[in-house]
Amino acid sequence: MLQAIGLTSDRPREKAPTVHDLTFDAEPGCVTALLGAPGSGKTTALRLMLELEQGRGVTYFRGRPLHRVPRPAGEVGAVLGDVPGHPARTVRGQLRMLCAVADAPVSRADELLDAVGLADLADHRIGALSLGMDRRLALACALLGDPHTLLLDDPAQGLGPRDADWLRRMMRSHADRGGTVLFTTSDPREAARTAGHVVTIADGRLVADQDGAAFARTRMRPRVAVRSPHAIRLATLLSREARAARRPVEVVTEGAGHRLSVYGSSCAEVGDVAFRHGLPVHQLADEVADPGPSAAVGDLVASTSPADSAGRVPRPAAHDALPPIRRRPARGPLRPVRYELRRLFGVRTTTVIMAVALVASVGLSVMLARDGRIPPARVVAAWPSWLPLPPAALGVGLLGALSFGDEFRYPALAAGRGTVPRRLGLLAAKLAVTGGVGLLLGLLVVLASAETVRLVYGGDVLHAPADLPSLAVSWAGLTVGCAWAGLLGAGVFRVTAAGVATLLSVPVVLVPIIERLPKASATRSIAGLPGRLQELAWLQWPGEADRWLLAAVRIVTQPVGAALALSLSGLICAFLFTSLRGRVRW
Repeated sequence: MLQAIGLTSDRPREKAPTVHDLTFDAEPGCVTALLGAPGSGKTTALRLMLELEQGRGVTYFRGRPLHRVPRPAGEVGAVLGDVPGHPARTVRGQLRMLCAVADAPVSRADELLDAVGLADLADHRIGALSLGMDRRLALACALLGDPHTLLLDDPAQGLGPRDADWLRRMMRSHADRGGTVLFTTSDPREAARTAGHVVTIADGRLVADQDGAAFARTRMRPRVAVRSPHAIRLATLLSREARAARRPVEVVTEGAGHRLSVYGSSCAEVGDVAFRHGLPVHQLADEVADPGPSAAVGDLVASTSPADSAGRVPRPAAHDALPPIRRRPARGPLRPVRYELRRLFGVRTTTVIMAVALVASVGLSVMLARDGRIPPARVVAAWPSWLPLPPAALGVGLLGALSFGDEFRYPALAAGRGTVPRRLGLLAAKLAVTGGVGLLLGLLVVLASAETVRLVYGGDVLHAPADLPSLAVSWAGLTVGCAWAGLLGAGVFRVTAAGVATLLSVPVVLVPIIERLPKASATRSIAGLPGRLQELAWLQWPGEADRWLLAAVRIVTQPVGAALALSLSGLICAFLFTSLRGRVRW
């Protein structure tokens, strides 16, 4: 059961709150409609329930508020708009990526594709879906964790009759299995057609709380829908004859003056009037509509009593005693590494960037190998002196920047929250995956470049340098460091371009500054550092470790290594600072 008690949104400056003291229940096994005119506070009420807005009150989902539910995806599924997925990602790829968020097996994605009728469109891009198919995908995303409660914000808006009927069947099916369904709508006909329980609000306040039968009896009125080229004349005749017969008939002109809604009459009576006066009629049908032009909110309040509400009497709540609703940040994925792998390789951008970096590196290596004076290390790394960074480093840096930049542009983890969770687990997964991709691309570049140069110029062009291990570690550190610099830059500034700019600032800005610092003649030597560290830690490690430690220190003291280390240190501090500041704010 869903219990909303005293929901009240924060009061804007000198304005009434959008939602004020809203209390109602939505029972399991029943579809509940939250009915109200546009701007009445329906969406704000849902966001208060999901702790996406600040205010006061409490919402219990089977006895617990949402922030105390250990696995929210298994309790609540929400559709607050369109799917915030990358338009180049496939339908199946989007669901499989979100399976890692909800800790659901990957087979769950294929099950839901069949359930929502998207099995034939599984390999289509999200950006190519129609509105109806997009709404089906949004519902599939909400159902991934097999939630008990569904919260849908005006799900039938803009849908055609076929998609709207399918959506009603899905909501009733979920309720028939014992789930709770709450959806918002501004159409009374939609509420009467779909819901077994209707909660009506106006100006953010509760107006009526009724079951479906009471709602249809007190709010809905039959009408005759008429379409005629002489609709205005027909309306005059109908009103005249109703006054003469003293019958309560209301005639409303709709559209461009060719359609009528006649309340209090029947198709036979309207047809007889049109026939007697020789007026052509193109449509004549009985329908169920809203209360008509004479109904007002005051009438609805007067017609709704505790007996009409099927025993649901609004519970008074002491406003001052209600707990505050804090807008909480989104939770990270329950399987962060799996999520990050599917997110990274779920679009073609990743493979395109890696392919372009590989091809550019091979081409540069062939060009550099023509000059026998260039060191072999720079040849296989495709790093000419006039290029700030090699193509491989630029490619992995761009992939790192997209790792957070795409998150903020298409926030699949934080739909409706306007931000992306700064969780350390998610950050560690992104660092591990982007670092692994950087190592993979760096290895592919070296192997492809060396093999291509050997094929083009012969096997004696390149020879293994004496300090090959040190160069290998330097190359690995450069690729991983560039990937992390782009990732952290985009994570701090929330823009992909900021991550790329952070990466380019390392060779363009920081390296020249470090090169102007005093050189070895004015600095102390680090000779003996491994031995001193060994004495300090009381550890006994092999003698080989001393050589590797000195090699790592020499790499860091190089201009590019020092600039990259300095940049990463600053970015990590900035990321942690913004993360802690965000948590304190909440």
